[in-house]
Amino acid sequence: MATKSSGFTLIELLVVVAIIGVLSTIGVISYQGYVSSAKISSTKSVMQQIALMQAEYLSNMGSYHVTHDAATCAPTSNSSDSIEKELFPAGEDDAGNAKGEDVITAENGFLMCIATVGNGYEIFAQGQANTSVSNCTLRLTQSGILDDDDC
Repeated sequence: MATKSSGFTLIELLVVVAIIGVLSTIGVISYQGYVSSAKISSTKSVMQQIALMQAEYLSNMGSYHVTHDAATCAPTSNSSDSIEKELFPAGEDDAGNAKGEDVITAENGFLMCIATVGNGYEIFAQGQANTSVSNCTLRLTQSGILDDDDC
């Protein structure tokens, strides 16, 4: 007398688990690409905001705000803080020190600096190490030309 089984075999379950694993891997990789491109787009927008604020800074102060000369412009947290403090003032902190709006956010994964180039400036953004944009470098010239070939 033969018995009839109404469940799944081990092979069938393993095949289903393997298919789910492949699909989830593809989903994670796609999501990481989406997050990286969103960070890059957001940083490009911030760079455009900085360029607009440079025009206002020039009319108020008579010169552009720069953090480095062209040869030494390596984006750091200090240069990013300086940009926020000078171009996006937001009052004072509890100790009475000037502070800037949080425009260059850590979530974007980029640090920025502004270099003197001739009589103008260039804005540089470098992806921070150990982030999804660590190999990305962006450069925006004073005339609005954006170089994003490394991203």
